[in-house]
Amino acid sequence: MPIAGLYGPEDLGRSAPGHSAPVIDRTPHSKNHADALSRPPLEWTPDVERATAHLYQRVKEVIPPVEWPFMAPYVKAINELKAARNAVILAHNYQTPEIFHCVADIVGDSLQLAVEATKVKADIIVQCGVHFMAETSKILNPHKTVLIPDSRAGCSLAASITGADVRLLRERFPGVPVVAYVNTSADVKAEVDICCTSSNAVQVVESLNAPTVIFLPDRYLAQYVASKTNVKIIAWKGACEVHERFTGDELRAYREADPSVQIIAHPECPPDVLAEADFTGSTAHMIKWVKDKRPKRLVMITECSMADNVRAELPEVKMVQPCNLCPHMKRITLPNILESLLLLREEVVIDPAIADKARRSVERMINLKN
Repeated sequence: MPIAGLYGPEDLGRSAPGHSAPVIDRTPHSKNHADALSRPPLEWTPDVERATAHLYQRVKEVIPPVEWPFMAPYVKAINELKAARNAVILAHNYQTPEIFHCVADIVGDSLQLAVEATKVKADIIVQCGVHFMAETSKILNPHKTVLIPDSRAGCSLAASITGADVRLLRERFPGVPVVAYVNTSADVKAEVDICCTSSNAVQVVESLNAPTVIFLPDRYLAQYVASKTNVKIIAWKGACEVHERFTGDELRAYREADPSVQIIAHPECPPDVLAEADFTGSTAHMIKWVKDKRPKRLVMITECSMADNVRAELPEVKMVQPCNLCPHMKRITLPNILESLLLLREEVVIDPAIADKARRSVERMINLKN
């Protein structure tokens, strides 16, 4: 069914977005971990070539040989520093292949990373993703050190709404439960009943057993959820700056150029895009679809590093790539991952009172039975 209502700050009497900046400790420190470590050499040598040869095999389909000598010294140094620091790297599917396939210990979409974050045994978590993901890891691991290599790695969805907005929505719609996409800040998660990802959004909405649900902040994911359930959805006027740039006209042009091409899309895309797609699903569901179907030619309507990461594993699938890069995800690089591990920065800090409330909504999502 159509969404029952669409609201933004101006509809609640707030004239400007006014999203608060994340709390980050940028001071280099060791916090009882190993003393400051020596900066490793970053030259391409026969030793580096030997040590990273098996890793290059994972990415040789997407990283040209001429580029690898510049990346390999960082890859080797980062993997050695992880061991020295007792650190683990979590990387989202939108990270570039040299990060995703060569230095990450745990990879996945937002739901997978949230679940795996609860199982981490290491002292330090380095989040290779955007800031709300690092906050989620900290929420679930309050006593661990959580680092993000560049705190400017934000998210248009997370920036579109505040905890104050959620409180105003509750005043406008008393008694209506609130679901927040994980692409939100800790202060928003602290004000809602339960979180969701695109993988489980419909399941989460229906688990509340309510006739009407407030779903925020992605208007397009809200429309997708509304089309899959009889629950009335009240949505927020947020959108992903990557996915909203795709158009149905663009997809039709791909089909006209090659009628055999298969198109799969993420539900954060506008409805005219989803109407043209052969399959719509979350990041994890898109990857599973490709592995199951093995199409000859494929267009993945999502952030374009994900297509690179899939192509590295499935070189027989020819990717026709419409390239909409996430500028925030691309702030995470091998050099700043190395700096993060060397200097133990930038550390994510969350007010314990906010973290405790946010933890309930995230854990309620994780513990939801399939």
